[in-house]
Amino acid sequence: MADRPSQKAVSDFVSEAQENIEALDRDLLRLEDTRHGQEADPDTLNAVFRAAHSLKGLSAMFGVERMTKLAHALEDRLDHVRMGRQPLDPRTLDLLLAAPALFSRIIGEEAEQKPAATAAAAADLAARLGGGEAAPVAAQDLLDGLDLAEGVRGVLTEYEEHRLRANVQKGAHLYRVRAGFDLATFDSGLDGLKRRLKPAGEVISTLPSADAGDPSTISFDVLFGSAQAIEEVRAAAGDALVDLIGRRAAKAPASSAAESPAPGGAEETPGRTRAAPLPSALPLTPGELAAAGEARRDAPPSVPRAGLSAPERHEPALAGPEVDASIRSVSQAVRVDIQKLDGLMNLVGELVLVKTSLLRLTERLRNGEEATTLGLELHRETRSLDRKLNELQGGLLEVRMVPLGQVFDKLSRMVRKLTRELGKQVELEVRGSEVELDKLIVEELSDPLMHLIRNSLDHAIEPPEARVAAGKAVAGRITLAAEQKGNHVVVSVADDGAGIDERRVREVAVERGFASAEAIAQLSRRDALNLIFVPGFSTAREVTALSGRGVGMDVVKNNIGALSGIIDLQSERGVGTRVEITLPVTLAIIRALVVAGGGNTYAVPLNSVLEIVTVEPSELRTIGLREVLSLRGVTLPLVRLGRFLGADRPAPPGPIFVVVVGLAQERLGLAVDGLIGQQDIVVKPLGRALAGVRGIAGATDLGNRHTVLVLDVGAIIEEVVRGEAAPEVGGERP
Repeated sequence: MADRPSQKAVSDFVSEAQENIEALDRDLLRLEDTRHGQEADPDTLNAVFRAAHSLKGLSAMFGVERMTKLAHALEDRLDHVRMGRQPLDPRTLDLLLAAPALFSRIIGEEAEQKPAATAAAAADLAARLGGGEAAPVAAQDLLDGLDLAEGVRGVLTEYEEHRLRANVQKGAHLYRVRAGFDLATFDSGLDGLKRRLKPAGEVISTLPSADAGDPSTISFDVLFGSAQAIEEVRAAAGDALVDLIGRRAAKAPASSAAESPAPGGAEETPGRTRAAPLPSALPLTPGELAAAGEARRDAPPSVPRAGLSAPERHEPALAGPEVDASIRSVSQAVRVDIQKLDGLMNLVGELVLVKTSLLRLTERLRNGEEATTLGLELHRETRSLDRKLNELQGGLLEVRMVPLGQVFDKLSRMVRKLTRELGKQVELEVRGSEVELDKLIVEELSDPLMHLIRNSLDHAIEPPEARVAAGKAVAGRITLAAEQKGNHVVVSVADDGAGIDERRVREVAVERGFASAEAIAQLSRRDALNLIFVPGFSTAREVTALSGRGVGMDVVKNNIGALSGIIDLQSERGVGTRVEITLPVTLAIIRALVVAGGGNTYAVPLNSVLEIVTVEPSELRTIGLREVLSLRGVTLPLVRLGRFLGADRPAPPGPIFVVVVGLAQERLGLAVDGLIGQQDIVVKPLGRALAGVRGIAGATDLGNRHTVLVLDVGAIIEEVVRGEAAPEVGGERP
């Protein structure tokens, strides 16, 4: 029996496979973005093909047979598509898009060493990927009539010939771009030429030029397809020589050929020896192209825009519902730029020098050297140590940051799948994919966002006929956006659906006995809408595969609270709903304000502290049962920290220190007994026994062997600001 791979080998496999799967998924969604009537981007098709090929080799190396066979079938189907043998129609795209999710499930099983429950699904999808039929071969080759130099077709690959045909078929002009480069720098020079040409069309092939020239230089011919005229291509090519490739001219008198003008009005460049021009010929006209390509007149159907479901439903790629599957990444690895690691290594080296200096000072102190001189040197080295540690901290935080696009791309795939199942038409707009958060926060955020998107699809977005009757566009719109605001990131999910029915929310709250009708009637609109976060609350009249069980929104709120975040809900009937999630950028190493309250010491994350004020007890007022503070004309709820955390001791006489904290639009005053100072802290979890304590995010060591609790500002605001207006539910705040 073969030895099982080591845990490190499995971890490396999962990490690399996850990266390839995410690239495959992202590029497949880009293919779906192809507009009606447009050809899929060849570069994207090739990127998808390479990702499938990499997954096949990687899984074969680690002996994951079901993944190898599926990747091989996917690679074969993609090869048929990119070679033009099969169309990229909606059914094919459905099959292709099913592969990344199944790959993720497979590597999840491998990571946790679970039985291969995905074997049957992988075999089924592999069989269906291999079930396509290749298009018939054209009786007449479109390349036969092109005026290509002798021997060129003999060195072109099959794929390059296909791309030549595709450009001819769609009526693009074909050009030969010739450029010479110094032998020492030809690679960078050739890459630069391709980058300049690419926005104007497609680089089909690059061939060494047969023309003899300066022995210190090398020339290349680039076959280039473009809809633009030769003048635009010459502008993009710079100093390179551009000629139009036309059709082989029929035999004609020499005088006729001599009188024909050069294609595109080509002229020799002064001061440069020009290569022999290609024979004069006019480009193929659209009518001639259509006639030449009669055997291939049935162009592959195009794909609808991403997220916009087609009216008809197609065969699902995989049997069985997967709506409860998580979209978290299996791997927790983070890809880091080597330059960042080099910077961290340099900092570690500088810290070693500081340590050496401190050891030398310690030795001098032990030998009885004068303390005054040593004190100054010790102060200088301590400041240097502080600077280096701050730089190291910043560098470590930077390598933990990943773009939210990692989650947004997976949500795009989920939207596409669910819109097809629900028979709705929905367009997903994504903004802020480049905004970065701590890797662990991004992973924990994936499931709450998935719940919110599913709710928008199932509850909010109306069926097409209902939208038309309401005067809306047939296709609904969901906007997923992220924006950085200081030390926080705001992630929002908004839709233009029916909005939340406030009256229905109040009715359900009374029907299910959450509170009396009188208590529910007294709630403000905002507090009434927040009832949807109560465990077990649901306005759905029927239980479906997506919703109706009352599980979801309370989980969303709890998960966001565990990330020291806060969630805010806004909705207008008939207009839409917007949910905003405010999160800290990182939970690893943070700056904190250390305070005293109720005889204990606490740390308040500084990114939540807005200001600190001192007030006299006479300035406080009581509204209902809550103390409030008037600050510059704004009334803030006030909570005495010691009393809130169950350590109610008499406050010291004199002025009261109030730490004003805030998240999103919420503000709160924390009355503390004293201010101790600021300090960088590392937040550690409390463990299972204390994990559910409201208002506490974790614990930290202040460096003097003194462990203190770290406050969860978001949870305190939820408890005090929002909880005070909500009815009692089972003896607890919702």
